[in-house]
Amino acid sequence: MRELLVALGLMIFSTQLNAQQVDSPYVAPYVLPVPEGWSTEIISFPIEFAPSINYHGVEDLRFTAGWGNVQTDEYWTYAFLWWLQGTPEFNETIVGDNLKAYYTGLVGRNIKPRNIPENKIFPVQVTLRASPVTGDDLQTFDGSVYMLDYMTQKPITLHVHVHVKNCSEANRTVIFNEISPQPFNHAVWSQLDAIWTGFKCTK
Repeated sequence: MRELLVALGLMIFSTQLNAQQVDSPYVAPYVLPVPEGWSTEIISFPIEFAPSINYHGVEDLRFTAGWGNVQTDEYWTYAFLWWLQGTPEFNETIVGDNLKAYYTGLVGRNIKPRNIPENKIFPVQVTLRASPVTGDDLQTFDGSVYMLDYMTQKPITLHVHVHVKNCSEANRTVIFNEISPQPFNHAVWSQLDAIWTGFKCTK
């Protein structure tokens, strides 16, 4: 039963999230580990539900096995990498605005299909702050996204850890977003951090 719930959760997320699939099979020019038991998804920019995020590239997602199961510590715990063309500017404001646009669009896309009543809907709130730079990041940010969890139709706070990195040899900029409602001292963050530690710009 747990496996069915997880599969259904991932299927719903994929249906509601993806604006368009990247041509299959997508062969990543970079290395981004997939922890055992996790699922992956690739979509292309621009993202249909967040058109104001005006970049060119791909989004590469990593889902915990329990991403869609509210009974687990892995609920809503996942990561996504933006592999972006060129060297777009990023700072605390831009990264925060992108997160707000992303989750506002994601929630909005689910309101009608899930018959969410109007009195449960509220604006997405993002708080973000610069944090000590991790490894060879250009910038590192911590913060939170307060939003409507469209699966439970209750408010949820997602904690975020964002890495910005330049892959100059590929003329790409990388944004890696670690997401979980669990506090930063929870064990799930070690798994998320390990994905980023294993990232390489080239194979």
